[in-house]
Amino acid sequence: MSGTIRVGVGGWTFEPWRGAFYPEGLSQKRELEFASRKLTSIEINGTYYSTFKPDSWRKWRDETPDGFVFAVKASRFCTNRKILAGAGESVDRFIGQGLTELGGKLGPINWQFMATKKFEPADFGAFLALLPREKDGLALRHVVEVRSPTFATQAFYDLARKHGVAIVYAKDEDFPEIDEPTADFTYARLMASREDMETGVTDQELAGFAKQARAWAKRGDVFLYFISGAKVRNPAAAQALIKKLA
Repeated sequence: MSGTIRVGVGGWTFEPWRGAFYPEGLSQKRELEFASRKLTSIEINGTYYSTFKPDSWRKWRDETPDGFVFAVKASRFCTNRKILAGAGESVDRFIGQGLTELGGKLGPINWQFMATKKFEPADFGAFLALLPREKDGLALRHVVEVRSPTFATQAFYDLARKHGVAIVYAKDEDFPEIDEPTADFTYARLMASREDMETGVTDQELAGFAKQARAWAKRGDVFLYFISGAKVRNPAAAQALIKKLA
């Protein structure tokens, strides 16, 4: 198997990017149009906090080029709860807001959990069973981002694999670094950029990320995002990795 590697950042609206990533004078309304032609994917973060109307999803679809793919961060109302098994209504509301308007530009949905959320096999399994495999005739791919070390266990890996759900590979010293093939794609969030470097990361780090991404691609598509860290440098880091992979 050989998958497509897509590289990007989280969101596209960030004031410090204006003049650093976005050209001076570029209208804010054209920032997504610009970013989607420099990167190959973007993780939509605003969906973690709010819902959007179908018109917004169609607008994002139409402003981006063929081949571009969005990842979508799921609503916190689905994941920030004591009993995950009771999230069914919230999951349905999130999935039903119009994200399928993206069509073929819809990539994985990232269900992010707080660091205080510990692994409870029965309840977490019940949550994974709530995640729909399709909506409006469109296949859905799911990935879970866990931040408690209690998830670094074979029981969790087996559960994710049973449901065909990927586990986020997080490059951050504060979170467990899990690299387990539990789905037919890989999803990585690299929180390693530094502000004192033009591209946010060293050439050696870029080479390492490229090697790792190519290895992941042997088992399916790869979605890789530079997140947090020195956020102002993340577009430069993503572009540098795209160039390195080319």
